[in-house]
Amino acid sequence: MIYNFDEPVIRQHTNSVKYDLRKKIFDNEDLIPMWVADMDFKTAPFIIDSLKKRLGHEILGYTYLGDEYYSSIIEWIDKRHNWKIEKEWIIFSPGIVPALNISTLAYTDPGDSVIVQPPVYFPFFSAVEPHKRILGYNQLKENNGEWTVDFEDLKKRALKGAKIIILSNPHNPVGKAWTPEELKKIGDICLENSIIIISDEIHSDLVLPGNIHTPLASISEELASITVTCMAPSKTFNLAGLATSSMIISNENLRELFRKEIVNLHIEKGNIFGYEASIAAYRYGAKWVDQLLAYLAGSVDYVMKRCSESIPLIKPVRPEATYLIWLDCRGLGLSPEEMGKFFSLKAGVGLNEGSMFGPGGKGFMRMNLATPLSVISEAFDRIENAIKTL
Repeated sequence: MIYNFDEPVIRQHTNSVKYDLRKKIFDNEDLIPMWVADMDFKTAPFIIDSLKKRLGHEILGYTYLGDEYYSSIIEWIDKRHNWKIEKEWIIFSPGIVPALNISTLAYTDPGDSVIVQPPVYFPFFSAVEPHKRILGYNQLKENNGEWTVDFEDLKKRALKGAKIIILSNPHNPVGKAWTPEELKKIGDICLENSIIIISDEIHSDLVLPGNIHTPLASISEELASITVTCMAPSKTFNLAGLATSSMIISNENLRELFRKEIVNLHIEKGNIFGYEASIAAYRYGAKWVDQLLAYLAGSVDYVMKRCSESIPLIKPVRPEATYLIWLDCRGLGLSPEEMGKFFSLKAGVGLNEGSMFGPGGKGFMRMNLATPLSVISEAFDRIENAIKTL
């Protein structure tokens, strides 16, 4: 079956955070929203069919995770990422961000240090500081659009007694698909210093053609023993509203600490539709994802070429993964506040302003490309015209 990612979908008046909160967030009802990370593509028909089938049974009572939920995840990860996991390793979570908070509570005490690698997905910060833990910034290094880990700084921070590191793999927002060598180097530093790795791999299935995703825990049993892997179908299949994720933890002690925390909070059970959608996505989604990735790759090519040819003041960082693109807008010479207002009010395009991702983000903007190419084209028309007024 050929899937149509060019088809526009009207999302207004559906309580969509992305569309129906434009006025509240950007003070502009008419902007093109390209910020929050969900897709404007229709959820795959085999998932919708699965949900409709479940609705055919008119009781929506208490439910639990059946064998098919686990087997669909196990088979998907084996086929897509060449990583063999076991049923006992999988623990449900109502989302990756809740899992990050749970991990902070489970594996650290107040006053402990937690390493993050900014510029990075900003909920990493709020998974740490409100719990009275201390953020340690192992800031990524940037050189002509290439982002790398500062391993010397990471070693220094590890030696100071950090308890966990929250890793974005693939990295959001810079779009880096970390290599096995980079991941092993991070992992070895953590092994040497008894640091637990929380590996957020929610974008693992969104690795663009020519790149691969390596689950950090798949590299060795030693690294798996200190790693909590966070995965979900939500970004890949546009299911964020169904709050269904899975933690993969092979170390029994780490697994039970996580389970204890999530049970104490009474959030260990999900919802019927999240379960059904997850099973359908992983059972039948391979061809849909392959076509999605090809489409996204075309959109990335468009942005790279458009900026190079007609908007040279903006230099996009070509992503290796995710449907997000990190735009280097330092050439505009605007402060973070000015940058946000320029894009939202003058250009009429809603993006994430880079400084919210922490140190190293100033002067950048994050754009969501998971929308029809016609929308991306219109957004860059608006941006190009707005820049001419500067």
